[in-house]
Amino acid sequence: MQAWSFVVLTLATLMISTVDAKIYERCELAMKLQKAGLDGYRGYSIGDWLCMAHYESGYDTSFVDHNPDGSSEYGIFQLNSAWWCNNGITPTENLCHMECRDLLNRHILDDIMCAKRVVSTQNSMSAWDSWTQHCSGHDLSEWIKGCDVHLKTDSRKMHP
Repeated sequence: MQAWSFVVLTLATLMISTVDAKIYERCELAMKLQKAGLDGYRGYSIGDWLCMAHYESGYDTSFVDHNPDGSSEYGIFQLNSAWWCNNGITPTENLCHMECRDLLNRHILDDIMCAKRVVSTQNSMSAWDSWTQHCSGHDLSEWIKGCDVHLKTDSRKMHP
């Protein structure tokens, strides 16, 4: 009975969270990321962020993925509950000092602040396997093509 209550509570929380969810359009997200100061942050371009978010979540703020180790990944940047946020289920370091459910709405400034923490670690963008597999070392200019963003010229460097 206790397990059933937990399942119902979890589903209710996710349903409430997804009411305010959003799937961003690429250029709309590019402008949000630029406004939040991600262009050139730690040497990464808006293209790096767009590419990574595309492969992680499809720009869907409500996306949740469950891992074999019992942790889950949340939101547009798929931030892991074992390290970055507290989902109330799995043990966590909670390095971003936030609830995982707060990563599931259209308001992504908190997601961006947490992602900045991730990129500030030793792993940097390599913390996201999708970035390593699909974005690192590639020409990322296509990700911002047609978007009305004004990029810093030094942020276009390619990463190994």
